Amino acid sequence: MIAYKRDEIISASDVARGFSNILSSITNHTKDKFAISKNNKLEAVILDIEEYERLQMVYDSFEENQIKQILEQRSKEDLEVSHSKTISINI
Repeated sequence: MIAYKRDEIISASDVARGFSNILSSITNHTKDKFAISKNNKLEAVILDIEEYERLQMVYDSFEENQIKQILEQRSKEDLEVSHSKTISINI
């Protein structure tokens, strides 16, 4: 779980009233993120676009590696199965 500082958590109603200031804080890098709460429950996060894109690239790379590992494992399993099904014919 990610920890948020007290001044990084804002209510949804405060976001609606002060969105311009919140956006400026993010784009000027005076704040890294804001966690938005609704009914005392964290619901969303506002991030700088570069940070979001960086996180998305890391996630995409991780997902691609997971897919490669699955395909490699299936390929190994297919080879093992094909070797075990070798039939010998005596003439």
